[in-house]
Amino acid sequence: MSRPPVSPKPLTGGKVLAMLIAFFGVIFSVNMVMMRLAIQTMPGTDVDSAYTASLAYEKEIVTAHDQNARNWKVDAHIERGPDGGATLRVEARDNDGKPMSGLKFQGRFERPTDRRADQPVEMAEMGIGIYRGNAAMIAAGQWDLVIEGVAAGKRMFLSKNRVVLN
Repeated sequence: MSRPPVSPKPLTGGKVLAMLIAFFGVIFSVNMVMMRLAIQTMPGTDVDSAYTASLAYEKEIVTAHDQNARNWKVDAHIERGPDGGATLRVEARDNDGKPMSGLKFQGRFERPTDRRADQPVEMAEMGIGIYRGNAAMIAAGQWDLVIEGVAAGKRMFLSKNRVVLN
């Protein structure tokens, strides 16, 4: 009768324990790396408090109705520069088609996927009803162009449009 071959290194309890610790150590390490990467790349919340945002909703509806009643025509044009910057030109006309002067317009390029990439555009009045501002180094891709017009400390105009920059 022949005996089964004997393994040169028998499997002991210590070896099994070491394999289990190594296995779960690798799993734990990978989870920690993935969690750290996820936290670093998370842009954060859209609003800090949903409750506060919901309270402001009624005011936004009234402001939007007032803006529609004014019937202003505000046209925006974006011109890309060779250095990667963008020039934003806004032309504002009232209900009768007359250029509007004395407003303070602000623009903002907002990245739909990452608020950290948002870039404000300070605008100055270059002529009657014509406002212009520059933004340096705007990456190509989809952006939300937000234009706000303020008069006497009150927001009179708000527009948000999706644009694609090449």
